Amino acid sequence: MPPAGTATPDRRLQANALCAASMMVWAAGLPAADLLIPHVPAVWLSLMRNVLAAGLLLPLWWAFEGGRRMLRAPWLLGAALGWITLGLASILTIIAQDLTDAVTVAVFSASSPVVGLAIEVVAGRRRISAAVLAGLVLTLAGGLMASAAGALTAVTLGIGALAAFAAVVCYTLGSSLTVTALPGQSDIGRAALTIAGAAAIGAGLTLAWHLGGGAGPDWAALGRAEFGALLVYGVGAIGISQLLWIMGVSRFGIGMASFHLNAAPFYVMLILFALGEPWNWTQAAGAAVVALGVLIAQDRR
Repeated sequence: MPPAGTATPDRRLQANALCAASMMVWAAGLPAADLLIPHVPAVWLSLMRNVLAAGLLLPLWWAFEGGRRMLRAPWLLGAALGWITLGLASILTIIAQDLTDAVTVAVFSASSPVVGLAIEVVAGRRRISAAVLAGLVLTLAGGLMASAAGALTAVTLGIGALAAFAAVVCYTLGSSLTVTALPGQSDIGRAALTIAGAAAIGAGLTLAWHLGGGAGPDWAALGRAEFGALLVYGVGAIGISQLLWIMGVSRFGIGMASFHLNAAPFYVMLILFALGEPWNWTQAAGAAVVALGVLIAQDRR
């Protein structure tokens, strides 16, 4: 991967398009998840979506690169990275929302660009310029507008807030390591390897949950709509979205890619608006501020 911040204009354009598309697809999974969460425990839901995503990406990986390359891949490392990115981060987010509320989780999620840039600075892959700092400030402001409508007074601190921030760190760090720690793998290989690894570890965790007497899915409550939502949630919001995300991160680093995470609430609002919900001008304005921050942070004049 080229050093962060050295991508050509065409490569930056590709990266921005890939990250934006990833967030759009990921956003479609949130309304779908609303149909599933009341009937499926979190550990089961995490396993189901990762299995579906792996069912999409593993055959694609085999078709593009062959079984021999798949067998030579570092599966243990991929499983560890996948669990950090798509397993542990998910569990921490659920814990955070259970102990606090959606506003607190959203506000701490808006810190992802800070975490992404910090990772690259510590690794020596980026220096903070005035343009990057200005873009960061705008992206944080836009993220707060888009995700929490500026409701900072509603933020609840404590263990739940710590879990929310830890989830952001796990996902951002895991995404960065998926690219930097697997240099010999293609983007589709990285995505498939980590998702399959997360599914494998999740299967063991779900088995332990079941043997320990944990609740299982309410299968009787899952109809055609719920199974359709599960396909959107697993194949789309995890499989396709994570592949696009890793492709974007590999092109210009986790620092710039993480700026796009703050526009995700706006994409959710667009989807809900298409389904009949009212338009939210605050979220729209927040998304515009995020976009401006992304442009300023990547200014090369």
